[in-house]
Amino acid sequence: MSLQSLLIMRHELLLAVAAIFILTAEIFIDPARKKNISLISIVLFAIVTIAGFLPFKLTGTLFGGMYVSSNVSTLMKNILNIGVLIILIQSVTWLRKDENSDRVSEYFILIMSTLIGMDFMISAGHFLMFYIGLELATIPVAALAAFERYKNKSAEAGIKLILISSLSSGVLLYGLSMIYGTTGSLYFFEVSQHFPGFNLQILGFIFFFAGMAFKISIVPFHLWTADVYEGAPVNITSFLSVISKGAAIFILIIILYAIFPSIMETWQKTILVTSILTMTIGNLFAIRQQNIKRFLAFSSISQAGYILVGMVGGNQLGMASVIYYILVYIFSNLGAFGVVTAISNATGKENIDDYNGLYKTNPKLSLIMMLALFSLAGIPPLAGFFGKFFLFTAAAEKGFYFLVLIAVINTIISLYYYLLVVKAMFINKNDDPIVNFRSDFPTRSALLICVAGIFVTGFASIIFELIKGLSFGN
Repeated sequence: MSLQSLLIMRHELLLAVAAIFILTAEIFIDPARKKNISLISIVLFAIVTIAGFLPFKLTGTLFGGMYVSSNVSTLMKNILNIGVLIILIQSVTWLRKDENSDRVSEYFILIMSTLIGMDFMISAGHFLMFYIGLELATIPVAALAAFERYKNKSAEAGIKLILISSLSSGVLLYGLSMIYGTTGSLYFFEVSQHFPGFNLQILGFIFFFAGMAFKISIVPFHLWTADVYEGAPVNITSFLSVISKGAAIFILIIILYAIFPSIMETWQKTILVTSILTMTIGNLFAIRQQNIKRFLAFSSISQAGYILVGMVGGNQLGMASVIYYILVYIFSNLGAFGVVTAISNATGKENIDDYNGLYKTNPKLSLIMMLALFSLAGIPPLAGFFGKFFLFTAAAEKGFYFLVLIAVINTIISLYYYLLVVKAMFINKNDDPIVNFRSDFPTRSALLICVAGIFVTGFASIIFELIKGLSFGN
């Protein structure tokens, strides 16, 4: 394998090397010092993340065109790496607990394994490579969801996730079999050349989209989300909410724009309907939640609906706005989950009522949570406002004014339930509030990164302009 090939696959190869190094450290480090593996793993992953931004403008294909590297796919991987790095930093306190201290290396290896799968999925130029990456990204996450093996809810979350993943993979493969049967190929380029869009091909696309909808938690394929998010450890819930969803959305927009432009009218209608349902149902069910993780689960479902608004246009502005919104969503959602993680690690409390009076005892955490929720709601001048603005602009540019109107109405609804949490922290009284505590350095660092990201990605309009200026051909 040449140096150019190594540089093209630098994300996947560096992650594999880091995972092997962590495994080696697990073998040779003294058991009394196993907690140092967290620091080693985070430093290694930080190096991987930085390496992804090095100015190597190498694009090309490997494995006979099954692996395709482009500037867009590199950007997508870098965005996911930023999110994973924040999650790993947030996980340090949780991993120091006695029940988790003997499995620190397993946690990092599983995270890196699933990220390798996501990277292969994003760079796929062939449906077989796409499916291998999808499964490699899914199976380790199921193990992570059941990581707290002494808790029934965690085991239940892992079982539900693996079962629903199996079902969605079966549905997706059934759709791919129809696509292969009617086109005679699984290469993305060849499929796009032989996809006039007759009935059997449309049916294959519907099954494929349904399989992907499970991964993204699009209504009506969302029912597993709240249960899995509630049962999984908070750090894994944030990983599912941000990284898994982001990777699935990235590959979906690549496939829709690159492979299925001939049936754009069909998938636009599909996305139009599912977007309205996802936004509305996600928002309405979020209002009823008392558990903060279930609350954020339905919030993430509604956010997927907003992302679909950007997709529906099928233009370059839509793809750029979706990528930008995922970046904004990473900082905003991980900011909220970072506060939830800090409180859960310190007190074990995960209900919204437990947050009553939080501002009086922990004002900094309350302010960070408020900023994160306001960004998710799309309140200016935070980054979430600009993210939603670009998504809605992309849809309006193609004449989907009714969809934009529904999205704006749902944004107002979402503001109401985000304000419920803010009201609990700043206004509601509590005779027994969460006691004042000081988070450790890793938690504070992760929260600081999220807050900085919320402001920087919003005010630095050059970020969106750079994304929009990329060539969106995989």
